[in-house]
Amino acid sequence: MDAMDTAGESERGEDKRDTGAVPASVEAAWGLRPRPHKGPKRGLTLEGIVAAAVAVADAEGLEAASMGRVAKELGVSTMALYRYVATKDELVTLMVDGAFGPPPPLPEGVGDDWRAGLRHWHQAIGSAMFAHPWAVAHIPSGGPPVTPNQLAALDQALYLLRDTPLTEFEKVATALLVSNQVRAEVTIALAMGGNAEVERLMSEYSHFLLRVSDTGRLPHLRTAVEGGAFDEPDAQAPQQPSDYDEFAFGLERVLDGIQALIDARRPD
Repeated sequence: MDAMDTAGESERGEDKRDTGAVPASVEAAWGLRPRPHKGPKRGLTLEGIVAAAVAVADAEGLEAASMGRVAKELGVSTMALYRYVATKDELVTLMVDGAFGPPPPLPEGVGDDWRAGLRHWHQAIGSAMFAHPWAVAHIPSGGPPVTPNQLAALDQALYLLRDTPLTEFEKVATALLVSNQVRAEVTIALAMGGNAEVERLMSEYSHFLLRVSDTGRLPHLRTAVEGGAFDEPDAQAPQQPSDYDEFAFGLERVLDGIQALIDARRPD
């Protein structure tokens, strides 16, 4: 290990001390930790590093957004980045938060109807995911949200549920349920939309099911197929990813369940 590597390890180790459960870079994103005062280039900031990394990932995929590549885009040394972010994993966490951004303002009147509000919230989250598909698989799932935009989105969902009789625990659980729902939907849609073999299979799926159920096997599935359950959507109908036409049923059933819980909490 040469002198530069040793210095880098020391500097990175210094950044990570006394951070507790939250990385130093995330604390810095919140303004809870002093920013570096010295650097090889005036104007280098954590926000600028994250924005440059997101731009590379959007254009070329997450793998292209190495520490070295981001440093090159910013015109600094790779070691300079380690004054702001200790590891690539920390950078990816901040990239996901930066890519999705803060929740958009609620349309007028939506904030007074929890169900309409969560529909809007669901669509806004999904639209952000579709805009940055590389980020979907890297949404932190091993613990509670800690980054600024993630928590702003959670705060907005709790605002929408403010007048319901749900407990605070139930409100948080509802927000997580809806966000997990949209994440699963987008993951499936991206996998199907980017895989020619899956698209080919789905175009022939109904016919395939008719063939395998022709001898009396799978009688209930046969009834579903004959009832049009697996027919392709109308090719002439407008299709926008953020509309979630194909997943609207699932979302409405989730909201129905929340509605039932709200009704049960209200006095007769």
